Amino acid sequence: MLTEQQIQGIYVPVITPFTKDNQLDIPSFRNYITHMANSGIHGLVINGTTGESPTVSWDEVEQLVQVTKETLQSINKTIPIVVGTGTNDTASTVKRTQMAGELGADAVLVVTPYYNRPTEEGIYEHFRVTAEVGVPVIVYEIPARTGVRVSVDTMKRIMNLDGVIGLKDSTNGVELMSELVRSGSKPILCGDDAFFYDMLSEGAAGGMLASANINTEQFIEVYDRYKNGDKEGSRELFTRVAPFIDHLFAEPAPAMIKWLLVNQGIITCDQLRLPLMPASEQLKAKMDEYLVSSNAVN
Repeated sequence: MLTEQQIQGIYVPVITPFTKDNQLDIPSFRNYITHMANSGIHGLVINGTTGESPTVSWDEVEQLVQVTKETLQSINKTIPIVVGTGTNDTASTVKRTQMAGELGADAVLVVTPYYNRPTEEGIYEHFRVTAEVGVPVIVYEIPARTGVRVSVDTMKRIMNLDGVIGLKDSTNGVELMSELVRSGSKPILCGDDAFFYDMLSEGAAGGMLASANINTEQFIEVYDRYKNGDKEGSRELFTRVAPFIDHLFAEPAPAMIKWLLVNQGIITCDQLRLPLMPASEQLKAKMDEYLVSSNAVN
């Protein structure tokens, strides 16, 4: 089980490779997990937004977790596995969290309930009941997707729950994190890639960054330099990476991430499940132009 002390560094939300006929591409997934595990990351997140969780069945999640565990064992790597289990139905979230624990997940990532717009007390109760399952919970706050923004006071209550071990902050700023850190918060991971350096400066323990699927070593270096006291070097390196992040998310993720992974020979196909679409030809051209001019992808 994941502890608060282990929530640090770069956690990568993994993509879910599909074949052209929308089936799981397990050989590509094995190759991809091997590549990510060998890059020096501190954790993997399965069935997050980057993994197209709205269109992936729980049976498929089970396959992905099992393949990940087998792959890590085969290359003698021990990396925490976090599984996304959050839905807007508390009973479903509890059941998925229980099943994730049975699969051997080290923690679960639970998003703020979306669409049905619960009250603050309803949100608190959602996390309280889920945390009682006994699998460590990382709270995921992302108002742009959920349609609700949790207040600082309610988030403090949630973070104080037994069983909640940290927060992925994707609030498009540092305000929430700053308030929580000042009150002695549990670990917070940056979930909004463009704010990674700013959040490190405000006390973030690391990042849960989709863009770290590409340029992984550079994101790890930004983190390592900062934690080792080279804040200026960390800032300069992140400044060089920042334009890449802008290009990567110019269209909904993980379209561009998958296209780049195909170009690198790590996965076979950049297929996404509807309603998501592959990256447009215009964006591919812009990314190619940027990569040539900047030599940005390693």
